Amino acid sequence: MAAAAEKKKESTALLLGRYEIGKLLGHGTFAKVYHARNVKTNESVAIKILDKEKIVKGGLMVHIKREISILRRVRHPNIVQLFEVMATKKKIYFVMEYVRGGELFKKVAKGRLKEEIARKYFQQLISAVSFCHHRGVFHRDLKPENLLLDENGDLKVSDFGLSTVSDQMKDGLFHTFCGTPAYVAPEVLARKGYDAAKVDIWSCGVILFVLMAGYLPFHDQNILSMYKKIYKGEFRCPRWFSPELVRLLTRLLDTNPASRFTIPEVMENKWFKKGFKLVKFYIEDDKLCSVEEADIESISSEKSYSESESEQQDVVENEIQSQPKRGLGLPRPASLNAFDIISFSPGFDLSGLFEETGEARIVSGAPVSNIISKLEEIAKLVSFTVRTKDCRVSIEGSREGIRGPLTIAAEIFELTPSLRVVEVKKKGGDRAEYEDFCNNELKPGLQRLAFDLSVAADRAAEFEEVRRPLHKVASDISFGGDRREYEDFPHFRGHHTQPALTKVASDISPLAVASAISESMMTPSPVIFTLSDSE
Repeated sequence: MAAAAEKKKESTALLLGRYEIGKLLGHGTFAKVYHARNVKTNESVAIKILDKEKIVKGGLMVHIKREISILRRVRHPNIVQLFEVMATKKKIYFVMEYVRGGELFKKVAKGRLKEEIARKYFQQLISAVSFCHHRGVFHRDLKPENLLLDENGDLKVSDFGLSTVSDQMKDGLFHTFCGTPAYVAPEVLARKGYDAAKVDIWSCGVILFVLMAGYLPFHDQNILSMYKKIYKGEFRCPRWFSPELVRLLTRLLDTNPASRFTIPEVMENKWFKKGFKLVKFYIEDDKLCSVEEADIESISSEKSYSESESEQQDVVENEIQSQPKRGLGLPRPASLNAFDIISFSPGFDLSGLFEETGEARIVSGAPVSNIISKLEEIAKLVSFTVRTKDCRVSIEGSREGIRGPLTIAAEIFELTPSLRVVEVKKKGGDRAEYEDFCNNELKPGLQRLAFDLSVAADRAAEFEEVRRPLHKVASDISFGGDRREYEDFPHFRGHHTQPALTKVASDISPLAVASAISESMMTPSPVIFTLSDSE
C-alpha cells in the first residue's frame, strides 16, 4: 500500500508524466525557468513556464506564437534549442536545452577576458547571428546576459523574446523601439526606422568591446547622457587593444548603418578569421549532429569539411578500410503491416493540422543498396550532401534560404519480401524548392527502379481480395445530406471508415494488402485509398 502511494505521489510530481521539476533558474514578469529532468531519457532540460492568463491579458499570445516559430526556425549549435512546447488550461511550457555554464555576463563581471577566449566567443556569436539573419530572424536584444555557456565552454544565444522576422517590416525597415539601453544602436534611438540586421551588428560590437575591456564602451550614470554618447559614437579603446581589433570595433560601432560592417565583412576581417572554423552540422532524428562525428557515409559528398583536401582524403581512405561493404552490412528495412499501409490514406493523416507537410512515397522492387546508391547519385547530380544511416538517407542542399537549406529525409520500408517503399519527407527548407527537386530529380530517378509490372500482374488475384472488402466497407457507410458536403469533410469520412477498415486489415492477408497498395501507388488513381460513399 505504502509503495503504491509513494509511486502515485512520484507520478503526480512529474510534469505531464515525463519531467521531474528541479530548482528555479530564473524568473521574469510572465515566466519562470526551472531545471528539469526527463525521467525517460535522463536528460537535463530547462523548462520555461508561462502563466497563460497573464499572457492573454497582456495581449502577448501572438508574441509567444512568434517566439515559438522563430525558435523552430533557428536550430544551430550556438543557439539554445527548443525541444517541444506543451500547454494546459493555465500554463504554457517551453522545454528547452539546459545550458550548464550560465550567463557569459557572470564571467565578464569578474574581469576582462583573454583575447583568444574573447575571439572564440565572438566568432560563435557571429556564426549564430549569421545563421539567424539568413533565415530572416533578427534578435534585437543581444547582450552578455542573453549569451550562455555550456559545459564545453561554447556560447549559446538565448532569449528570442524581442526578436522579429523579415515579414514584419514596413517600408523595408522596423520601427519598434526595443533592446537594452547600453547595447542599443543609434538609429533605434532616432526612431526613424532601422535595419534590424545592422542593429544586431552594433550590439555584437558592444559585446566584443565588453569582453575585451571588461566595461561598456558607452556608459554614464545618466541614461540620457549615455544615449547622447551612443548617438555620437563616442568611445575610447583601452591601450591593450591591438590595432586590428580597434579597426574592427570602429567599423562595428559606426553610427552610420550604411557604412557599418555587414556579417560577411566581419567574417572576412583579419582579426576575426584567426583560428575560425565554420560550424558544420545537420539534423537527424530531430537532434543536432556535428559533421565531425559522422561516419564516411555521412560525409559522402564532394564538399570538403576538413582543413585541406589531402586531410579529407586520408580520413576517407581510413574510413573505407574500416567500413563493411554496402549490401553486406545493411540491416533489413522495417516492415509495413496492414495498419501502416491504411494509415497512409490522406483521410487518416492529421499531421497537416500541426505542421507543414511534404511527403511522397515510391514503390520499388530494387534492393535496398541499389535504392541508396540511386539516392546518392541523384543528390550528386545537383551537388547536394548525402548522409546515410542504416535504411535512412538524409539529403541536404547547399543554397541558404529564409527557411534554411533544403533538407530531405528518405526512409526505406519493406512492403513485401520483394518490394520496398521509399518514404520521402521535407525536413527543412523552402516547399517550392522541395517540390521542384522531387518532381524533376527524385521521383524520375527512383521510378526507374520501380518494380517490373509483370509482378503486379501475377498478384492481380490478391489485389482483388483487398479491393472488394474495402469497397464494401465504403459502400456500406451511409451519410445523410448533400454529397458535396460529404466530400468537403474528409476527416468525417475517415472517422467513420477507420474502425471498419481496421477490421478489414486484421481479417485479410498482409501480403494481399501490400500487393494492393503497391498496385495503387503505381496507378494514376489509387484504388485502395479512393473511399467513396457508393460503388
